[in-house]
Amino acid sequence: MAARDAGDLAAWLRLVLTPGIGRVAGRALLTVFGPPQSVFDASPAQRRDCVGAELADALSAEPAALAPTLAKLRSWLDAEAARDWLALDDPRYPQALLQIPDPPLLLYTMGRTELLNTPCIAIVGSRNPTPQGADNARAFAEHLGRAGLTIVSGMALGIDGAAHSGALAGGAGTIAVVGTGLDRVYPRAHRALAHQIAERGLIVSEFDLGTESLAANFPQRNRIIAGLSLGTLVVEAALESGSLITARFAVDAGRDVFAIPGSIHSPQSRGCHALIKQGAKLVDDVRDVLEELRWPSLFPGAASSEPTPSAAEAQNEPTPDPLLTAMGYDPVDLDQLQGRTGWPAAQLSARLLELELLGHVARLAGGRYQRTGRG
Repeated sequence: MAARDAGDLAAWLRLVLTPGIGRVAGRALLTVFGPPQSVFDASPAQRRDCVGAELADALSAEPAALAPTLAKLRSWLDAEAARDWLALDDPRYPQALLQIPDPPLLLYTMGRTELLNTPCIAIVGSRNPTPQGADNARAFAEHLGRAGLTIVSGMALGIDGAAHSGALAGGAGTIAVVGTGLDRVYPRAHRALAHQIAERGLIVSEFDLGTESLAANFPQRNRIIAGLSLGTLVVEAALESGSLITARFAVDAGRDVFAIPGSIHSPQSRGCHALIKQGAKLVDDVRDVLEELRWPSLFPGAASSEPTPSAAEAQNEPTPDPLLTAMGYDPVDLDQLQGRTGWPAAQLSARLLELELLGHVARLAGGRYQRTGRG
């Protein structure tokens, strides 16, 4: 780390770690005095005029956590060239975040920092998606990425992970905004995915090293996901969902919100339906998103997640499986399927197992089944 960078980092960390100095007071001080070192060089009386006596006096004392935090961060940064930090005045700082009400004062990054200033779209949703929801997230991420958009999500289980995987599969850039320090991987099940994103995309956090996965951190993370993006696509979400918080942040920042509709019987679709009622754009095709963003598709053949077959292809299509036809696309249980097909329970269970092994059906909680969209 260069000497100038080391000094700047110490001043920025001191500002962030000073008790009571949050993002609002920090920006007020920076606006009046300039770089953080100028804040500390100012007299307490000058600072009082800006943030009041209590905070002005707090800035006079070096926080106890500064020295160990700085030492740990310097060691972490020096260990790998792909690790970096960006302050609010850094020319590489994402310009999209400067347009939201409370941008982070500091960001820590691992990977391709240049992705922060590329056109992005967020894809978020349930941690417990239906198989179809996960497939939709992967397909939309892959095709939107091929159209030239960077895919942003939160690296959570479910829809987030599927979105990152789809972006990587299509060769697109992807940004994972996390709610922990960058020396932590959460959830642990995504350790391999985190490694791939750090190598081919970017992981970013505003939280200090060592920060664990606390519930209060995730709404803060969500505002960054929305703030980086031209729009936010919600694939599946319950009514009480962090994805809806992300969507609200997107609205507050003047960004577009998109939602994929689902079954009226599925709890995982109710959040999307609520968003659509509130004005989110209903989408069932990648082109819906691209058109709303006025974004030209560089790969027209990949724009639709379901290519339309020609008449000749349609004539040669195999006869649809009667059980899949009876299932439809909503989750169903055995009693419902017996009522629709008239098949004995043993025959029904055997055929469901075959379809499950073929990847055409997924078993859900509560003894229900759902088509995956592959059959």
